[in-house]
Amino acid sequence: MPDILHHPTQIDFGRPGKHHYRLAFHVDSGWGYSLVPITVINGLRPSSDGVQPPGLAAFGGTHGNEWEGQVAVKRLCQDLDPTEICGRVILMPQLSQSACAVNERISPLDHVNMNRAFPGNPRGTISYRIADFVKSYVFPEVRVVVDMHAGGREGGFALCTSFHPVPDPAQFAEIAEVASLFDPPFMLIYSSQMASGLLTDEAEAEGKIAIGGEFGYGEGLNRKGVLHGYEGIRNVLKHYGMLAGEIVKIDPLRSSPPRLVDARNLEDYTPCPQTGIWEPLVDLGEEVEEGQLIGRLHNFSNHATKPLDLHAHRSGIVIMMCARASCQEGTTLYVIAQDAQI
Repeated sequence: MPDILHHPTQIDFGRPGKHHYRLAFHVDSGWGYSLVPITVINGLRPSSDGVQPPGLAAFGGTHGNEWEGQVAVKRLCQDLDPTEICGRVILMPQLSQSACAVNERISPLDHVNMNRAFPGNPRGTISYRIADFVKSYVFPEVRVVVDMHAGGREGGFALCTSFHPVPDPAQFAEIAEVASLFDPPFMLIYSSQMASGLLTDEAEAEGKIAIGGEFGYGEGLNRKGVLHGYEGIRNVLKHYGMLAGEIVKIDPLRSSPPRLVDARNLEDYTPCPQTGIWEPLVDLGEEVEEGQLIGRLHNFSNHATKPLDLHAHRSGIVIMMCARASCQEGTTLYVIAQDAQI
């Protein structure tokens, strides 16, 4: 069993080899703990050029009902061999462990969304204390940060890596290059205006090469999503010389490179205008034209009424769509992204 530690200072981030821990964060309502898993690998393979690689941290379970990242990162905890690694790898498969335990988006212990809790607070509730641990102890050890997500029950995404339009051109170009190593059908430049407190926001602000991604939805386990997450992180390690071997083509059936699309503006995210039952008429990843019928909202309080038709406000790719039939007013129904270039 992994060692249980009660203080972040008990983790020796420089200890050679691979070491599994569970970090105990006390709950606010009693005498118990949430045991957050973390694996620290310090590779035993020397650098070929004498330069220390940048270090990588990968997170799953930032939202508890998004499973592809949890499984992919857990597999890496088992499979990565320190004799084959050069540099430092930090793996946290269930960042919001309490949310993962109950298959919920947010922690039941403090009702906080972990991906809105950064930069954290060492004296805050449990989610804020975990976020503070990541910022204060994990981020200083690495330069590359991967945070794997999925739609959960909130919405469906076409399989993609994602990142924000950061102002530094060199950082932005390197982020895009690293995002392409996951070989997804799409790479999404998404809005940084919708929320604050994101893990990747904090990493970007520190100058990290921060990659997000949407690898499934529906609280299921998308086989391709796990594959792209697992092999994608291995590709990133190879790219930086942290793991030996050639970068692999993860989807050999798709000859084209990932398609870069842009939905950086709030206007790209169409809200549900009224509560109803959502009937989509296009598929995720489908190309649509401006004015095309995207779906209908049905009202069953009077089944004789016509549904409300929703049309595309512009041409582009349907990169996200609400995954539930029952949609509340204000819920994001769909996102149409446009082709982009770096």
